[in-house]
Amino acid sequence: MRLRNVKGSREKIAENDFVIHNPEKMKGKWKEVFGNDNPIHIEVGMGKGRFLMELSNQNPDINYLGIEKYSSVLIRAIEKRQETELSNLFFIRMDAEDINEVFAEGEIDRIYLNFSDPWPKDRHAKRRLTSHQFLERYDKFLKKDGVLIFKTDNKALFDFSLEEVPVAGWKLENHTYDLHHSEYNEGNVMTEYEEKFSSMGNPICRMVISR
Repeated sequence: MRLRNVKGSREKIAENDFVIHNPEKMKGKWKEVFGNDNPIHIEVGMGKGRFLMELSNQNPDINYLGIEKYSSVLIRAIEKRQETELSNLFFIRMDAEDINEVFAEGEIDRIYLNFSDPWPKDRHAKRRLTSHQFLERYDKFLKKDGVLIFKTDNKALFDFSLEEVPVAGWKLENHTYDLHHSEYNEGNVMTEYEEKFSSMGNPICRMVISR
């Protein structure tokens, strides 16, 4: 369940230096934001930011951008970010449907999708972040040798996602229905939801896809 209606969150986000305002103006120029030529990884629907903050701390030579639609969630990530001295992590508040407005061809090296909204009704399938419609969006700005990594505890969403991969013309590099008991768990960084769901005994599904 997402946090909602945190009083003053929009105002605080609007004046925060860790948030990139008017991100469409940075299309094709994101390396200027970080001041280096390091690879850029993004997380779409980053929630409270724990996953990205741990990654950015572990990998100072990689730049990270967290995309979050909800102000009431993003404000929590900002609060955590203010307690660090990271220089390789910024946030964007936007709807993922507009993602092609802010990234240019070949500008992003890796995409993370973690515990995305399953949009369970069939008529909402195109809103799922792993739908072929979204994969077509990502294809326009992900580097040709880039990968997308998706994790969820929702088996129905995972099955749907696996089916969408060939439809969008992507290929499956690897996948598992139980990440924490698989060969792919080494080096895995957990999100808040991942820790919660795995503690409840829910197996975590993960796939890595490319083009």
